[in-house]
Amino acid sequence: MNVEAQPQQLFVPSEAAGQRLDRFLASQLEAFSRQQLQQWIVQGSCLLNGHPAKPSTRLKVGDRLVLSVPPVQATRLQAEPIPLEIVYEYEALLVLNKPRGMVVHPGAGVTAHTLVHALLAHCGDQLPVINGEERPGIVHRIDKETSGLLVVAKNDAAMRGLGAQFKKHSIERAYLALAEGLFSQPGGRIEAPIGRDPSHRRRMAVTSSGRPAITHFEVIAQYPKAALLYLRLETGRTHQVRVHLAAVGHPLLGDPLYNPHRLPFPVGGQLLHAAHLGFQHPLSGRWLSFDVPPPPLFEAVRVWAEGSLTTAEASAIVAQIEQGP
Repeated sequence: MNVEAQPQQLFVPSEAAGQRLDRFLASQLEAFSRQQLQQWIVQGSCLLNGHPAKPSTRLKVGDRLVLSVPPVQATRLQAEPIPLEIVYEYEALLVLNKPRGMVVHPGAGVTAHTLVHALLAHCGDQLPVINGEERPGIVHRIDKETSGLLVVAKNDAAMRGLGAQFKKHSIERAYLALAEGLFSQPGGRIEAPIGRDPSHRRRMAVTSSGRPAITHFEVIAQYPKAALLYLRLETGRTHQVRVHLAAVGHPLLGDPLYNPHRLPFPVGGQLLHAAHLGFQHPLSGRWLSFDVPPPPLFEAVRVWAEGSLTTAEASAIVAQIEQGP
């Protein structure tokens, strides 16, 4: 589970003069997130001209950086034999269809029954750890109530290769969504920066100080009660689809954070499904492409929005789906 055995040495070129230390490292070492690099800098794992520095330190031409990636600690998480819907698996990676309601990795208030716990049971304890010991193998994530495709790295080389592709935005990601309202055009492009909502810690928002975010949408079908959308992401900001659609007046049906209107029956969360995933295999270079249909609950709400089910009929079907077999 070693990530990098040897320290990495970098020299600052003229075009990088004046950049922050953490930003420069993130641009040069694409396998690591900027947040992880910031943590290592604070821990003293990156030396600037032989001395510790701050993430915000401004660099000069010719500065010498030496990054020693800390050794990976064995994960303390316990494996749980939770069934997974594996779409594709190879020795270096796997692609799965995450169900609605499953949290991807442990976090505040969630210490068990996550995708990571299931992956530990499926793959053993050899999953690579780069972005923290609670996220072994996790290259990207989708929200708890969002269903659909995720790729998981099973070794260090795959983790680095996939991480680089996500950083370059070369990964293909597309979603199906049920959004509120009548659309005046068959498709479009939403470009608006996204950052933390200053008045609500759990929410993101379109804000001038946020990070660039671009979403393309196509109206597949306009129903009386909603629209079925196909969305492609150029960037991967937290809650990107949810924030962008809410910002243009078409929040997702069932979204508890960004849609103040409630459906006449409980659905547990936003009607959003990661339907397509395409990427270059990090070892062989072969292009891989995957598509999965939305889950039954999504389809039941779609049929109701279409007008083919009454509210009472849809409510009964949704309740039965939520109760499970």
